[in-house]
Amino acid sequence: MNDAGQRFPSDGEPTQPISATPSGPPPVGPPPGAASWVPPTHQPPPAPAPAGQWPGFPPPGTRPMPTGPAPARHAATRGRVSGWTWPVVAVLALVLGLAGGVAGSIAHDELNANDGPGSVRDGLAGVDIVETPPLAAADGSIAAVAQELLPSTVQVSAEHDGQANGATGSGFVLDKQGHVVTNNHVVADAAKSDGKIAIVDHEGNRYDATVVGRSPVYDLAVLYSEDAERLAPAALGASRSLQVGEGVVAIGSPLGLSSTVTAGIVSALQRPVSTGDAASESSYINAVQTDAAINPGNSGGPLVNLRGQVVGVNSAIATTGGGGFGTESGNIGVGFAIPVEQVRITADQILRTGEARYPVIGAQVQTGQDDGSGAKIDKVNDGTPAADSGLRAGDVIVAVEGARVTDGIALIVAIRSHQPGETLEFTVLRGGDERSVEVTLDSEVG
Repeated sequence: MNDAGQRFPSDGEPTQPISATPSGPPPVGPPPGAASWVPPTHQPPPAPAPAGQWPGFPPPGTRPMPTGPAPARHAATRGRVSGWTWPVVAVLALVLGLAGGVAGSIAHDELNANDGPGSVRDGLAGVDIVETPPLAAADGSIAAVAQELLPSTVQVSAEHDGQANGATGSGFVLDKQGHVVTNNHVVADAAKSDGKIAIVDHEGNRYDATVVGRSPVYDLAVLYSEDAERLAPAALGASRSLQVGEGVVAIGSPLGLSSTVTAGIVSALQRPVSTGDAASESSYINAVQTDAAINPGNSGGPLVNLRGQVVGVNSAIATTGGGGFGTESGNIGVGFAIPVEQVRITADQILRTGEARYPVIGAQVQTGQDDGSGAKIDKVNDGTPAADSGLRAGDVIVAVEGARVTDGIALIVAIRSHQPGETLEFTVLRGGDERSVEVTLDSEVG
């Protein structure tokens, strides 16, 4: 089973509509302080490659737009770049895999359904999640973490371009009611075409599944399978409690190799990362960066601390390779995970309503600046929070809630780290003068 990755946008001329929405084509190379990538344009899956051999990647689509002492690394062990100085890191790839085979049919059973299979009126409050760490701090070896989390990690197989099992990834069990969290890009094509989806547990048992809801903006999806109710849910932790250098474990199905465990450390926190696989879908997150080996197929699987709690959802890797697609592709020790705090929020919204919402201000912002001077607004739409707060075209936003903003991507990520309805203080430069502006966030579905 092979996976297809994707490449980051080239830095080009600025402007993206920001919701904050970015406008214009994505930049050629990531802007200062932000890593960015876009998902590929899906191609028919390549012939299966032997373990260890890396398949080529299809061309990407593009998307303008908008979060105690550390033990030694591999023995029970236990940020954001101000400028782009990584000459070898040329592309970022979503870890979505392509493979062949047969998938099961979609389950249609309901669980306290509101609008469809798997929906839950009370959201996360209406299901049985686990938060207590399964391991004491003293017991946090990689082997102990693997033993606890493997039964809660699944492989996800989804129809793609009419081919059963055409897309493969990973996921983890959210609760005792049969819900599973994965990446949106793993199941997006199947969800659009009403294709078949299945999950496979660590013992090889296969269960039909259906999509409860998905968020292209945060690259998350919630699946439901009544037959998976017997699977043990993973314990949810907090990425905010992580420290750089702390040990973490990634679990998933890289290159179709199910129940694979890799280990490393937290390399950085709050790394702005963007992705999108079409003009209508994009993802902007403040990612957890790790050097734990993550490869195509790990996508959607859990990043876990050494007490056995999920702290993130593995979603992307950095690759070398210069200008070519699929060249030098694979893990180079720079991977990114969606913080579990965002997973909680998005999963709760999806369980309640079948859809997720994200915050917007209603403006267009440049995303191609490379001087770290802030996010320049190109246009403010009428009747939006940006207009109501007095923001104007030409304003440069240099901070949100006191935290520095270096460019348009950083602004979008900062906004999307908050929730609709919150009022944020923006620090703005206008005509050389600095002022504070309060903006109450609106929302859109995505």
